[in-house]
Amino acid sequence: MTDLAMKRGADWLATGGLRPTRQRLSLAALLVGDGQDRHVTAESLYALTMQSGERVSLATVYNTLRAFCEAGLMNEVVVDGAKSYFDTRMDDHPHFFWEDSSELTDAPKDQLQITGLPDAPEGTQIARVDVVIRLRRN
Repeated sequence: MTDLAMKRGADWLATGGLRPTRQRLSLAALLVGDGQDRHVTAESLYALTMQSGERVSLATVYNTLRAFCEAGLMNEVVVDGAKSYFDTRMDDHPHFFWEDSSELTDAPKDQLQITGLPDAPEGTQIARVDVVIRLRRN
């Protein structure tokens, strides 16, 4: 990994108030080191760590992704009950889920119109609305 990727990763961790451990720093550099937003699963990030030569267990990847979400650095997008993607882009935006490749990509935000939401039950508030548009190729 480049020095710039490591610096971006360290800065990203600092914005979430997370201590830059070696494993967090290497995962952060993989996620945000090139300045691009990412949609990853724990398994795909684990594969990236193996390709980069970093030694991190899959359990550590899961735990670190959860810590990144709790720190407000990422959002978890649940596509199926058992499939979670982690998104480094933090603004509200919809997603396309490509059924043939199981890939999650950003959908055009300016083309989505939500004209209303149901009232939240008493004693609760809406935390976030996830829009996932499932796509199947013809």
